[in-house]
Amino acid sequence: RSARLARLSRSVTFSACHRLHSKALSDEENLKLFGKCNNPNGHGHNYKVVVTVRGEIDPVSGMVMNLTDLKEYMQEAIMEPLDHKNLDKDVPYFSEVVSTTENVAVFIWDNLQKLLPQGILYKVEVHETEQNVVVYKGEETIVK
Repeated sequence: RSARLARLSRSVTFSACHRLHSKALSDEENLKLFGKCNNPNGHGHNYKVVVTVRGEIDPVSGMVMNLTDLKEYMQEAIMEPLDHKNLDKDVPYFSEVVSTTENVAVFIWDNLQKLLPQGILYKVEVHETEQNVVVYKGEETIVK
C-alpha cells in the first residue's frame, strides 16, 4: 500500500507589543504609512499562531509527527522568544526588521526550521487579530 500524506496543525497564543516603525523612513513618513500603529509607546496584540507540518503517516505510530514534540518545538521557537515581550526591544531580530505580522511569520518559520525535521514544516499562520492573518510557506522571493 502506498504511503499516505497528511498535514498536522497545532496552535499557540502569545501576547506581545510592538511599534510599526521603519528606520529607512522619516518620522513623518512612518506616521503616514503606519498611522496609529506607529504610536511611540507601541501597542499590543494577542497573536494566535497555527503551525502546520506535512509528511507521511508513519505505518507504525499512525502519526505524521508526535504532537508532544511539536508542542515542545513551538514552545522553544515561538513562546520563549516572543510571549510577553516588546518585539522591537526584546527580540534582536526586530532591531533591524520592522515588526509587521509578515515579518513575525518569517521569524517563526526560521526558528522552527532550525528545530523540526528537514522538510516537514508546511505553513505558519499568524493571526494578529481576528481580521488580520498572514500565511507564510517559506517562499523567499517572487521572480518578477
